[in-house]
Amino acid sequence: MDSSHAAVITDEKQQSAAIWRKSDTMWMLGLYGTAIGAGVLFLPINAGIGGLIPLIVMAILAFPMTFFAHRGLCRFVLSGSKPGADITDVVEEHFGEGAGKLITFLYFLAIYPILLVYSVAITNTVDSFMTHQLHLQSPPRPLLALILLVGLMTIVRFGKEMIVKTMSVLVFPFVAILMLLALWLIPHWSSAIFEHVNVSGSGNNIMMTLWLAIPVMVFSFNHSPIISAFAVAKKEEYGEDAEKKCARILSFSHLMMVITVMFFVFSCVLSLSPENLAEAKAQNISILSYLANHFNTPMMAWLAPIIAIVAITKSFLGHYLGAREGFNGLVNKSLRQRGKQISEHKLNRLTALFMLVTTWIVASLNPSILGMIETLGGPIIAVLLFLMPMYAIHKVPAMRKYSGAASNIFVVAVGLIAISAIVFNLLG
Repeated sequence: MDSSHAAVITDEKQQSAAIWRKSDTMWMLGLYGTAIGAGVLFLPINAGIGGLIPLIVMAILAFPMTFFAHRGLCRFVLSGSKPGADITDVVEEHFGEGAGKLITFLYFLAIYPILLVYSVAITNTVDSFMTHQLHLQSPPRPLLALILLVGLMTIVRFGKEMIVKTMSVLVFPFVAILMLLALWLIPHWSSAIFEHVNVSGSGNNIMMTLWLAIPVMVFSFNHSPIISAFAVAKKEEYGEDAEKKCARILSFSHLMMVITVMFFVFSCVLSLSPENLAEAKAQNISILSYLANHFNTPMMAWLAPIIAIVAITKSFLGHYLGAREGFNGLVNKSLRQRGKQISEHKLNRLTALFMLVTTWIVASLNPSILGMIETLGGPIIAVLLFLMPMYAIHKVPAMRKYSGAASNIFVVAVGLIAISAIVFNLLG
């Protein structure tokens, strides 16, 4: 390719970067779809249980906390010099082969167990829906798990574009139902939560609640598994201007997340008392299940599993992209050491088979250790999302241009708070 032809392509990419495309909307909704999953159905309980002041502080922190962290990770992936390099390649390029292998393994370890959690969750939710709402005989668990997972893996087989497209389509019914539910609760709002506001004597309590609630917030808005695929796709599309376009897409996606989710959280919290929220936490059920029992509404009993199924499907697909990237990275790196290589198409098929078999086995067995697996993945996600990109800003010449921003200190502080709270929870 001669220099004049390359200049024309660059110029075209710069012009197109200024225009908002259909693919940008699709990715904006895809990012939202990965982040806003089943965890949101537990967020009102975890966030509202500490009272009004921590909830207001969390609402203020939600946007900067999620936007700056995910933008940092996105910039890190974009800083790779090779075209089409994903997070596992960029880590190796910047930190060397040994560190590359370790971080790729940690990346896989952080995302893959969540995929196992979702495979169990979708099997349980569909099984419960069939027996309680549809009054059907419960099918054999391994058969049900296989049908559901083969359905999900069929979407995966059509490639990254189809995964993102499916997720962006599923976002609409999810957001619509969430917002309708929040509006439906408005007549039930009460002043119960305001009666528990006591600033003078509860400073330590508020700080403790906030400290333990930050990891809940981090993971309710976390979409780090899809960030690498997003950055690679946008770099292909926009070239040098990818960073600006990615930041714009991320800002719109995060605004949408914070407004819809926090409105839903506030509406749920205002319609229940702190005692109700404590009761919901003790019962270990989602806010929808609790609201259905509390207000005795059959409509909610139907809506709860449908929303949960849509939420889990979206999150499963988004996390699959990250888990596949991690697994492919591990295989490629170990093959390269032996002087061998494998085509991407063949490797994706091998990964899909591995994911299908392992998620099916775990979903069939229905183990109770999944909560622990998810919690153990927490510190790794926090390190990769908050600390690694900030470390790279100081160490990697390609990222030096981002140094000196106040947002970097904020991201590191939130990351350290989240990790310390997760460790405290684990030890507690």
